[in-house]
Amino acid sequence: MRRRRKQGLSFYEKKEIVNTEILKEIALWILYTVIAVFIAFFAVYYFGDRISVIGTSMEPGLVSGQNVFVNRLSYRISSPKRGDVIAFYPGGNTDAHPYFKRVVAVPGDVVQILDGELMVNGVPDPDSDEYDKMEDAGIAEEPLTLGTAEYFVLGDNRNNSEDSRSAGIGAVKEATIIGRAWLSLPEGDQGLGIIR
Repeated sequence: MRRRRKQGLSFYEKKEIVNTEILKEIALWILYTVIAVFIAFFAVYYFGDRISVIGTSMEPGLVSGQNVFVNRLSYRISSPKRGDVIAFYPGGNTDAHPYFKRVVAVPGDVVQILDGELMVNGVPDPDSDEYDKMEDAGIAEEPLTLGTAEYFVLGDNRNNSEDSRSAGIGAVKEATIIGRAWLSLPEGDQGLGIIR
């Protein structure tokens, strides 16, 4: 006579064997993360730059001592546009610390500062009300026509900025532009932020 096995609780359950599919998936995620970090490092090292701000000419957006990431690749693909904040070598001097300024006029534009207000192609700059009236027009007191690959730049803190109004800097040539400033790192009261 055959014995019938009792149905019910069993205290001897099979041990789970480690699932190789889960291990493969974890290994792939680790590999993807390592590859992403490597690509990011490579991109920043070869196509980007980190430059510190010196002075108060771009306050309140950028403060002295703040580090800014600069995209060196963007202007190989396109040209600077009005409103871009760029990093460039002042007066073309590659031994000098780079400056950060905002592009207010592009090649072919006629720039003049009248009664402290920026005029581009004879029209008042629509963003003028965001900035203080300029006390010193510098070389832009008379109309200034920008040549091919020349840009007129101003600091956001316009009465405390050495920019294209200064004869020592003048119109910024495209060849002296390092790239577009795109991300500011935290410094003092300023937090991490995309530069607009």
